[in-house]
Amino acid sequence: MPGSLEPLDLSVQIPYHFRCPISLELMRDPVTVSTGQTYDRSSIESWVATGNTTCPVTRSPLPDFTLIPNHTLRRLIQDWCVANRSFGVERIPTPKQPAEPSLVRSLLNQAGSASCPNPSRLAALRRLKGLARDSDKNRSVISAHNAREVLIRIAFGGGGGEELIRLEALAVLVMFPLGEADCVGIASDPSKVGFLANLLFHSSIEARVNSAAMVEMVVVGTRCSDLRAAVSGVEEILEGVVEMLRNPIPYPRALKIGIKAMFALCLAKQTRHKAVSAGAAETLVDRLPDFDKCDAERALATVELLCRVPSGCEALADHALTVPLLVKTVLKISDRATEYAAGALLALCSASEICQREAVRAGVLTQMLLLVQSDCTDRAKRKAQMLLKLLRDSWPEDSAGNSDDYVYSEVVPF
Repeated sequence: MPGSLEPLDLSVQIPYHFRCPISLELMRDPVTVSTGQTYDRSSIESWVATGNTTCPVTRSPLPDFTLIPNHTLRRLIQDWCVANRSFGVERIPTPKQPAEPSLVRSLLNQAGSASCPNPSRLAALRRLKGLARDSDKNRSVISAHNAREVLIRIAFGGGGGEELIRLEALAVLVMFPLGEADCVGIASDPSKVGFLANLLFHSSIEARVNSAAMVEMVVVGTRCSDLRAAVSGVEEILEGVVEMLRNPIPYPRALKIGIKAMFALCLAKQTRHKAVSAGAAETLVDRLPDFDKCDAERALATVELLCRVPSGCEALADHALTVPLLVKTVLKISDRATEYAAGALLALCSASEICQREAVRAGVLTQMLLLVQSDCTDRAKRKAQMLLKLLRDSWPEDSAGNSDDYVYSEVVPF
């Protein structure tokens, strides 16, 4: 058997029995299996998940896969971390225990029972939300107990209860992916869609954000184009999502969920003019500098979608910052963002000579030339070529852009 201590690169030694026999790393959540051996929870769970049915150390068959937390060893490891913090060792946090299936069943039964007192139902839902937030495994355990069916029934009024209970059920529900049947069931029921639309104007920002998240899930998860268009065309939903994006609010999820919902709603081309009427075009331009990389891509993709309807082009062209921001975005965020920005610029400049002049003043010719020579996507390059061809009257007389040999391609649909 190896010695009690093993040297590391640092000037600190980890006791051998503090290391997981599988990963050979310091255990953060030690658990004991039926053979009496202790492993780090994540390591032994991965071992079992890959189809192994034996104890890694003893090679004895595991009669069951129950994992018992080794609290004593975990406290010893924490004490050792504290004693060696001068060597840069950080104390491992006390791990949160995974949800037990029996507890999940009890909480779902309690939450879904109309005969149960409202405070108890509310407490059960909040406990479920806390468990779901803790880990992916907890969400898997909860989902395996038909949680979506129970939560949809409560959130949309089929399970009785006051508004606070319905809002809490919705907060838990948006943490789980919905199946197509669930999405169709919500999208095809006007009362459920109306409930979500009303929530977008609720006094609670969390309720508004959760409603927008559910709208996005339903629209994306419904294959039927008519149902998607029906939800996307509800003016109150569009106005609520636009208002969420328009007003800066100290809630981290609001901007992220808001742009996801707006992008999903604008995928239905027959209702994009309603999004424009709700103020989506101006709001997207105003908030564009506030988005992170992924959300900026969605925002630019949504702008390009709105450019495909005349009212969207007009609204975006009327905003003084649209063209300069789009030009500035090229080659600054990502290849996708560049492609969407180039597509939007092409649409705007094709529709308006004023936008052409604004784009030239903002430096679009240089940006498009750089884009054509970059490693960006072929679609982005084709859009850049089209735009340069459109603006050839703005090129200097000795520029290659005025050559009849200048090659361009058709724009590939988004």
